[in-house]
Amino acid sequence: MPKILFVMTGADHWTLADGTKHPTGFWAEEAVAPYEAFTGAGYEVVVATPGGVVPTVDRSSLAPEFNGGQDGADKVAATLDSITELQHPLRLEDVDLADYAAVFYPGGHGPMEDLAVDPTSGRLLVDALNSGRPLAVVCHGPAALLAATDADGANAFAGYRVAAFTNDEETQSGFADKAKWLLESRLGEAGVNVQVGEPWVPNVVVDRNLITGQNPSSSAPLAAQVLKALAG
Repeated sequence: MPKILFVMTGADHWTLADGTKHPTGFWAEEAVAPYEAFTGAGYEVVVATPGGVVPTVDRSSLAPEFNGGQDGADKVAATLDSITELQHPLRLEDVDLADYAAVFYPGGHGPMEDLAVDPTSGRLLVDALNSGRPLAVVCHGPAALLAATDADGANAFAGYRVAAFTNDEETQSGFADKAKWLLESRLGEAGVNVQVGEPWVPNVVVDRNLITGQNPSSSAPLAAQVLKALAG
């Protein structure tokens, strides 16, 4: 069975500008929707995190208001509980890219804390980009792209068109004035061409083998685009 690698944050908090540690992790929908799409299409999902720590779900992402009501929230929580791969992640340091048909990075604020500065993840992203296999990243997941630099220190994704969680969305979430930095702005400073869509509306951007999504609602359409790319 072909495998898809989920590279997930190992962080359970996000350090804000004033030093406060805001509880976070990965965003539930951004793991659940792609997991269901990929496994439903016959792929095995393998999870990897920095150090092999069990990833933490952002408890906010299980709230009814983010899942279309209580029934949706219950369904997402039940699906998360059934994803045994989340309880047995590989160490990111031990991943062999050759074992996987595609690579996927879910979001949540966690990647802003760890993957944004993780050199192992950065090297994996560069290798995945250069391999030509589908590389998919959603919401705050593109924070990981900031650690992907080439030999001369330039960002490997400079010049690529990407979707990522926007400054407007961060403002509407109530964190823009609390964050040390904003994802859209920092990606732009690195030379990445952020394609800003309407807040909270699905927005998936494909540039060569890089497939990116702007927000949680982009997770399912991003997964569909990955499966399309895998089908050739």
